[in-house]
Amino acid sequence: MKYISTRGKTEPVGFLDAVMEGLAPDGGLLLPESLPDVSGRLAVWKNLSYPELAFEVMSLFADDLPAGDLKNLIEKSYASFRVADVAPVVPVADFHILELWHGPTLAFKDVALQFLGNLFEYILQKRGGELNLLGATSGDTGSAAIAGVRGKENIRIFVMHPRGRTSPIQEKQMTSVLDENVFNLAVEGTFDDCQHLMKSIFADVAFKEKYSLGSVNSVNWARVLAQIVYYFHAAFRVQETTGAEQVQFAVPTGNFGDIMAGYLAVQMGLPVKKLILATNENNILSRFFNTGTYSIGKVVPTLSPSMDIQVASNFERYLYYHTGQNSGKLRELMDGFAKNRSLSVELNTNGAVDDLFAAGEGNTEQTLATIKKNHAQTGYVLDPHTAVGVAVAERFQTPGIPTICLATAHPAKFPDAIRRAIGTAVHHPLLDALAEAETRCETIANDEAAIRAYLAKKAGV
Repeated sequence: MKYISTRGKTEPVGFLDAVMEGLAPDGGLLLPESLPDVSGRLAVWKNLSYPELAFEVMSLFADDLPAGDLKNLIEKSYASFRVADVAPVVPVADFHILELWHGPTLAFKDVALQFLGNLFEYILQKRGGELNLLGATSGDTGSAAIAGVRGKENIRIFVMHPRGRTSPIQEKQMTSVLDENVFNLAVEGTFDDCQHLMKSIFADVAFKEKYSLGSVNSVNWARVLAQIVYYFHAAFRVQETTGAEQVQFAVPTGNFGDIMAGYLAVQMGLPVKKLILATNENNILSRFFNTGTYSIGKVVPTLSPSMDIQVASNFERYLYYHTGQNSGKLRELMDGFAKNRSLSVELNTNGAVDDLFAAGEGNTEQTLATIKKNHAQTGYVLDPHTAVGVAVAERFQTPGIPTICLATAHPAKFPDAIRRAIGTAVHHPLLDALAEAETRCETIANDEAAIRAYLAKKAGV
């Protein structure tokens, strides 16, 4: 399996090289040259454990990684989860909640980043050298990435987060990790600023190579690959209990990585009726799928900070497929977006961008109401991001088609929002232990030269 850039100006590379490159040298995102059709394997796959299923899915895309080594990496990665099933599905009211927060940092990012951290370590052991990981986070990516690589030899991680714009617990999870290979940077700006800084630095190929930069953000193909697995897993579990031939997924999203994994699972043959895309007030993605226009607005702070994003880094991957895998057309759209802060595509005969997607916004009032209602009816507490997904999913229920809502974080990570919704906070011992933890973080200007200088000083070159 070879990997190509969405922008078509990078030579194809193997899986391990794609993982180490992160962002393609031409500024595009890496994708497999083709997607396998697995529809004939589903009957066998549905009986597999989560690690076994992960091996079957990932091995299709990682043929330069020996099978035994891949199995070991998967087993090591998911041994850190608190439940054997890794991502259990729980019935709550009218929905099936896919709990993706049983990993080390209580967020869905652990599913991919535990694997990616171990994969980076494996590659360096085989090839030698060092790796300096540069990431941007709006909340959970930072702590999950840090948990994936803390203390690992020959790896340093630099995580930029928007100062004061993550939840206090999310910030504490990152900054309380004091390992010598971990560097937290609080950028005076928004998450979009952090993401722009990261992409701009990666676009400088000479700088990237000199300082051995790698990516932990979902621009890295391995992140998306690991997330494809739980769409198959969840669908199988719900089909077992309901007898349904098809399911649909509701996905709260800001960066389009999580739902992109679902889109790819569908292209591979998973029987899905709809992907329900849910945004908060930062609704650039839901507006696109409802109007065909993708245009930047102002970032609005919300109760679901991990979704407070206007420029979705994985959206380019979707556009590549939407244009018929036409790199020239994709470059034209992205160049226009860079210039005008907006791009548009034609709607189909049904008046939609894509019939697979339904999209909507769950604002702060709806988020709080959804948390309160579900708690009152079932005793189950949704975190604010998951509540956005559930609020939007309620508008798109289809008779006979079960809806699986992705639960992206444990509610204890957002005590203020939960307290506002149900009158009391939810606790978790891992997070309670952070209250008195020592922290280390440096505030830095929203300035590329400052970030480059910091990297040059700390990267060990």
